[in-house]
Amino acid sequence: MKKKRIFLGLALVFGVVQLIRPEKNSAPVTPGKDDLVTLYPPPPEVRRMLETACYDCHSNHTRYPWYAEIQPVGWWLASHVNEGKRDLNLSEFGTYTAKRQGSRFGRIADVLTEHSMPLTSYTWIHRDAIFTAAQNNQLIDWAEAMQEKIEADK
Repeated sequence: MKKKRIFLGLALVFGVVQLIRPEKNSAPVTPGKDDLVTLYPPPPEVRRMLETACYDCHSNHTRYPWYAEIQPVGWWLASHVNEGKRDLNLSEFGTYTAKRQGSRFGRIADVLTEHSMPLTSYTWIHRDAIFTAAQNNQLIDWAEAMQEKIEADK
């Protein structure tokens, strides 16, 4: 009897928690004038890699998986997205100063070189965000070239 009450209590708490949902990060998908790919058009393969591995957490539009509707997983995902956007928001890249844009491109190259992005927890589900060494190098080379371009234009 006691186990049944505990189970019912936990089920009730789980049910109530489902009503507390984080705000979705879902602006229009079409890149705006301040979007990174609008300002610095990458080659098609680089754009695909950015959209596949970076935009879910580092833009104003996230593709949510089905499990984002289950709390507390939805809260955890919202926290990751908010943190990612604070560090780098590709949808608002044009609002950054030239100096910050250059440093962000450098940071993109650094995290890819270090293999610290995309997060392992992201690639568990998003297998298409796992790049070959050649793809990773292509993205790094592009980011470094954009950094150099911005610094040369100062």
